[in-house]
Amino acid sequence: MLNTPYIPKIVVKILALSALTLLAACGQTMYGVVKIESIPSGAEVINLKDDTHLGMTPLLVTWEDDDDTAKHATIELHKVGYVEEITSFWVNMRHITKEEATLEPQPVTIELKKRN
Repeated sequence: MLNTPYIPKIVVKILALSALTLLAACGQTMYGVVKIESIPSGAEVINLKDDTHLGMTPLLVTWEDDDDTAKHATIELHKVGYVEEITSFWVNMRHITKEEATLEPQPVTIELKKRN
């Protein structure tokens, strides 16, 4: 008889399933959603990475990428009568569908200061 440790079949199956799960996630589109709110609401939101208009607060913004690495985002908020505000945050890319990500948005709340 060989002098090797006995590995139960269930352990081998669990390890194989874990490896397949990890491999399946590689290259798969992953999603993260951020709920951007401002106090007061109605601020214009600009993505400073590419100067795109994302919408007006409150709003949900979806990010997607081919891996589950967190994405760094920097936005600027504008509202008439208030000082412009720039903020940065990390978007967790942990969902495999947009719908799933939308159900668990990351909250980002920015309080705007009145102009003098």
